[in-house]
Parts: sequence; C-alpha cells; structure tokens
Amino acid sequence: QVQLVESGGGLVQAGGSLRLSCAASGRTFSNFAMGWFRRAPGKEREFVATIDWSGGSTYYADDAKGRFTISRDNAKNTVYLQMNSLKPDDTAVYYCAAGITTAPGAFGFWGQGTQVTVSS
Repeated sequence: QVQLVESGGGLVQAGGSLRLSCAASGRTFSNFAMGWFRRAPGKEREFVATIDWSGGSTYYADDAKGRFTISRDNAKNTVYLQMNSLKPDDTAVYYCAAGITTAPGAFGFWGQGTQVTVSS
C-alpha cells in the first residue's frame, strides 16, 4: 500500500500560481511513477501530468503544457505540481496518484484530493 496526502490547494485569482505537494508513505516511493489528475465539477477525472520514478521523464496533458511542472524529490517522498498562469477552467479537485508506469491508466493508489479554485 501507498498512502498519499495532498496539500497546497486553495483559492487564487486567474493568472496566479499554486504549488501542490503530495507526501507519500508506505512502500518505497522511488519504485513508483507518480501523477497528478483532476476532476472538475460535473466532469470525469482527467490526466494532468505524470513523472517516472527517477524524475527524468515527464508527460503533460495538452492544457498543462507550458503552464504546469511536475517534479519529485525521492529523498522527501514527495511529488509536486507547480501551476502557473492559472485559469478558471483549472478549477477542480486535484489528486495525486502512484502507479507502476507513467501511463494514465496505470495508477492504482490515490490521495483524497485538494481543492483548487481559480477566480476570474
């Protein structure tokens, strides 16, 4: 089992920035690919970004490219999502996840989520 706890969400104005963190415990963090997903009101959960075990490979949804950056610190068992140039459409609950590969369908461990609200 892997336990994941997100933090860093909140209310921000359009154009602003937030940094989400996800602290992992349980099994060896560096064995897992990590990812961020989000669910907006009335919508399905969607992929935002993933990162491989070493941090050497990252993948982004088209809407996140150029605005969001995923990173990880294996010494701290933590993965981050730096979000810049936020838009109201980014309003969602953001979930951290751990998986065996960076493919969006490969994530089996999930945090409880952190709310991000972007005001116009």
